[in-house]
Amino acid sequence: MKKTWKVGELAKLTGLTIRTLRYYDQIGLFCPTGFSDSGHRLYYDSDIARLHQILALKELNLSLEEIKLVLLGQNYNPIEVVSQQIRRIKDNILSQQKLLGELEYVLSLMNIRETISVEEFTKLLQLMKKSPEKFFAERKLNWEKSLDQLGEFLNESPKRQPIKEE
Repeated sequence: MKKTWKVGELAKLTGLTIRTLRYYDQIGLFCPTGFSDSGHRLYYDSDIARLHQILALKELNLSLEEIKLVLLGQNYNPIEVVSQQIRRIKDNILSQQKLLGELEYVLSLMNIRETISVEEFTKLLQLMKKSPEKFFAERKLNWEKSLDQLGEFLNESPKRQPIKEE
């Protein structure tokens, strides 16, 4: 008799959630091979092999629709898949570099003012939760305002001694 797994067992085995596995079934990406007499989804070895392919393709940052097309054999071009992954990684690197620049900016403010208010920290966190495009578009709009505020602060503040590291 073949070994089978129910959805909960497969979720534990793979680290995916039951909800994710059910969603994959709903969209036709990963459907169980069988069902028990009581209607529970049953997965076999071949299903686990397919799930492995899905997760490997997700690691390439393919969308679920793209993964579905790849597994159906439609328009699958390995060169295009790898090229797409390279483009996405480059985009991610660019976003991370921009985020690094913003964090360095905040650090410089922190060094000048010694402390940053909770409001300023929470604003930064809120901005970071936005999509990178929105985050940096808003940051660009506020850049001149921030520079003006920093200039006012420096002109009004007494000279501070550098912080000594202990």
